Amino acid sequence: MKEKPPKLLNTPNLLSLSRIAAVPILILLLAFESRVTSRLAAILFLIAIFTDLLDGFLARRQQVITNFGRFLDPVADKLINSAALIMLIPLSRAPAWMVFLIIGREMAVTGLRAMASSEGIVIDASMLGKRKTLTQNAAIFLLIFHYPIYSLDFHLYGTVLLWMALAITYWSGIAYFTTFFRTVSLTSSGET
Repeated sequence: MKEKPPKLLNTPNLLSLSRIAAVPILILLLAFESRVTSRLAAILFLIAIFTDLLDGFLARRQQVITNFGRFLDPVADKLINSAALIMLIPLSRAPAWMVFLIIGREMAVTGLRAMASSEGIVIDASMLGKRKTLTQNAAIFLLIFHYPIYSLDFHLYGTVLLWMALAITYWSGIAYFTTFFRTVSLTSSGET
C-alpha cells in the first residue's frame, strides 16, 4: 500500500503561514509607535521566531516535509524580518543603508538557492547561516523593544548585534556563493 503524501496545510506549514499573517500586524504596531506598541511588536516578533523553530522541528518529527513547506518557511522568515527591519528605519532604530545591505543579501542568496535548485543542486542552511539568523533575530527583537528598562539600553545592544549580524550576513552569503560555484564546477567537470 502506497503512503499518502503529507497534506499541504499541515501544522508546520500553518505555523509558517501564521508568520506571514503576523507581518501586517507588526507593521501596524510599529507604524503607531509608542512604548506599548513597541513592546507588543517585540512580543509578536518573538512569537514569530518561536514558530520558526517549532515548524521545522514538527515537520521533521511528524515527517511532513513538503516542497510547499520548503518554499514557505524561508519566505515567511524573510517577510517578517524584512518588514521589521524596514519599519525600524523611520523610527531611527536602524540605518537605511544597513537594512538595504541585509535585505539585498537575503534576496541574492534566495535567488542563488532558486538557481541552484533548478540545476538540481541543494544548498542547505549552513551553521554560519543559522548563526546569522540567530544574530539578526536577536538584533531585530532588541531594536523593536527599544525602550530601556532600568539601566538596560536595548537600543544600544540591538545596534551592536545588528552590526554583528551584518558581518555574519555577508560572511555566510559569501560561503553560500562559494559552495554553489564549487559544486557547479565539480558537477561540470564530472567529479561529483
